[in-house]
Amino acid sequence: MQTYSSLGQPLKIGNVTIKNRFCMAPIGCGQHHLPGGGLKDETIEYLVARAKGGFGLIFTGALAADCTVDPYTGIGPAILQNPEAFKMTATELNERANAYGTKIFAQITMGLGRNYPHLPAPSAVQVFRHPGEVAPELTHAEIKSKIASVVKAAKIAQESGFAGVEVHSIHWGYLLDQFALAMMNHRSDEYGGSLENRLRAAREILEGIKQECGSAYPVSMRLGLKTFIKDFEQASLDGSEEAGRTLEEGINIAKLLESYGYDCLSVDTGTYDSFYYACPPIYMPKGYLVKMAAQAKAAVNIPILVGGRMNDPDIAAQAIADGQIDAVVLGRAALADAEYPHKVLSGHPERIRPCIACNLGCITRLQQGKQPSCAVNPVAMREVRFAMRPAILKKKVVIVGGGVAGMEAARVASLRGHQVTLLEKTAHLGGNLIPGGNHSFKQEVRALNAWYQQELQRLPVDIKLNTTATAEYLKALGADVIILATGSLPIMPQVPGMDAPQVIGCIDALKHPEKIGQRVLVIGGGLVGCEMALEYAQEGKEVTVVEALPQILTAGIYVPIPNGQMIGDLFAHYKVQVLTSHRLVGVENGQAIVDSKEVRTAIAADSIVIAVGFKPAPSLSPALACCGADVYEIGDEQQVSTIMHAIWDGYEVGNHI
Repeated sequence: MQTYSSLGQPLKIGNVTIKNRFCMAPIGCGQHHLPGGGLKDETIEYLVARAKGGFGLIFTGALAADCTVDPYTGIGPAILQNPEAFKMTATELNERANAYGTKIFAQITMGLGRNYPHLPAPSAVQVFRHPGEVAPELTHAEIKSKIASVVKAAKIAQESGFAGVEVHSIHWGYLLDQFALAMMNHRSDEYGGSLENRLRAAREILEGIKQECGSAYPVSMRLGLKTFIKDFEQASLDGSEEAGRTLEEGINIAKLLESYGYDCLSVDTGTYDSFYYACPPIYMPKGYLVKMAAQAKAAVNIPILVGGRMNDPDIAAQAIADGQIDAVVLGRAALADAEYPHKVLSGHPERIRPCIACNLGCITRLQQGKQPSCAVNPVAMREVRFAMRPAILKKKVVIVGGGVAGMEAARVASLRGHQVTLLEKTAHLGGNLIPGGNHSFKQEVRALNAWYQQELQRLPVDIKLNTTATAEYLKALGADVIILATGSLPIMPQVPGMDAPQVIGCIDALKHPEKIGQRVLVIGGGLVGCEMALEYAQEGKEVTVVEALPQILTAGIYVPIPNGQMIGDLFAHYKVQVLTSHRLVGVENGQAIVDSKEVRTAIAADSIVIAVGFKPAPSLSPALACCGADVYEIGDEQQVSTIMHAIWDGYEVGNHI
């Protein structure tokens, strides 16, 4: 059995000893604060849950320092806005986390810069995803003011019990990163020009913190080793057209930061312009960063912590054992399972609830101004309001449908003490997780299905497979609560030729990849269709996507920025042809007939895969009226959406019956 002993070894950062090699990445920012300053109870509970779960080091989400140069910080109240409220709440956080032997570093930001509208940048450069808008340029005096604010905030963090601070950050294209990047920094004063000048703000921040907090107080820096961008809002898939930071320059920066006195570097890749390297979706291989990080580690003597698709304990343990990295930084995986370290170090990694790298519950909700959480763990960042509590009145609960919504409802209801029966008409649990997990890059979806089945096996849930639930059958069970989670069915267009042998529905195609020929036409450019097209292209097939709207990935399920960026670039790399503003009007003689503004084109294909969307499965709810049970419909049966929607529905209903 793998012991993962390297992950359990202590680590020194400056004069602070971290109990193991598991670090929690900084996630979230503005939603962690009370309107008048200080940390919310919810924030404290969320971070303490990860301390209890075994993380040796936790980085807070980015904390604003400055409240004068740009009062709209983009991430909530600044520390200096109400330092006493911050100290009171942060002290409580550290006292509680320390009970579990966990150290917390406060991540303090100089600013977000051109990543968001209205925020100042080192130079007047375009704002991310806001065409025509230019970030205002910081004056020399404003730079000095911002640096001083970070230093003052660090002193307050030290007085609040934080074991160290992390400077936010020369990564993801945030303000300090914009100073460091020549393509974004066009200044002619001492903060522009040479690399040393572009790092001057980072150096002065460190010097100020060490002067105020003492030379022994640990300070880390989040550093993007390589940006993978070829221009503003244009990523470089293979990094060969680098216009931002090369790996060579990233390593030079690491050396300079060490020479300035930084005690630790937490490294990753990417910026918002190459978001799929900053917040990698499921299409990015796990552990892709290890080789780059190893080069940085070979160049410096301070610890190198590594984040970015590192949620594989085997990869992490081996990289540490081989001396390639010093510790692993888990962000989204820490949201998915607060007990990730305990499960690994106790020898039960199979019990980890897997992050599926969907980016829906975390980064997307954050950018939309919503409370971020986790698609597979609805409690994440909402531990107080969404806590699971034992049922006062135990009920007989029958759940129809063994997809992810039904399994989550069964899991939660059973944990709360209800008597739960789960009915599934097929021979397997999983629903659309099964075909959806058949992609080569959907290992985590398959793992999620396995995790649910494993958890249900551990609970007293009566699972009845190969059982068709009729209204009469359900009424005879005498349930107090009936939860309908029968999922959704694929839509087939009502056009001539749908019975042609080349035509195959998306679910059938996912279940039977052997049916797909060399020339593939995918009808539907939503997420399902595009992921199928990507799989076929990676297999070496000739693939064309037909989408009725002017752009792919705009219909149906919302596609997070990193995922959409990467699919687009992967399509270009694998030469997937895309026909937008085209609609399938029929199939004749083995050819798909597509229409664009009354211009019809015949496209020959060996396989025509239909992926135009889904509709809720027929509901039993009307037939269960007046049956004596409370009846709920959840997941796709209620509204066709995402895995996140299904799981959150299952948790909500399961937790409140």
